[in-house]
Amino acid sequence: MSPGPRIRVAGLVVNGGRVLLVRQEKEGRAYWLLPGGGVEEGEELVDALRRELAEECGWEPSAITGPVALVETIPPPEAPGGRHILHMIFAVEVEPGALERLESVDEAVLGHALVDQGSLAEIDLRPPIHDYLRAYRSGDPFVALGRMWVA
Repeated sequence: MSPGPRIRVAGLVVNGGRVLLVRQEKEGRAYWLLPGGGVEEGEELVDALRRELAEECGWEPSAITGPVALVETIPPPEAPGGRHILHMIFAVEVEPGALERLESVDEAVLGHALVDQGSLAEIDLRPPIHDYLRAYRSGDPFVALGRMWVA
């Protein structure tokens, strides 16, 4: 029996038209995602996001708003090892200069990038929320993006 959906919190940091992403690799294939990670049992979503941002980026956010979006990744039956994940995305503000000093203590994070919102289509993004990130503006209302999957 499946353990059920995993909850993942993610921080959406937009600075000067650029989105902060972290690089990870699975089975020799690199991909990018919003910084964040799994919520531990008994942990509040915002507390989990603060912990994950400290681990993956090395700083404390100055403000967290939201959630601003929800997306589900549900693997098709033929996808071995896939897991149903609920991605709760929050808007994150950081102090000036924080994005120049990104450090990770999380071994899964292989790098950071600030990617122009208009250039997102060129990267392997998980989940594939390119269109949402390209159009996102601070203050946008909450949106449920539905089911998305990338093998």
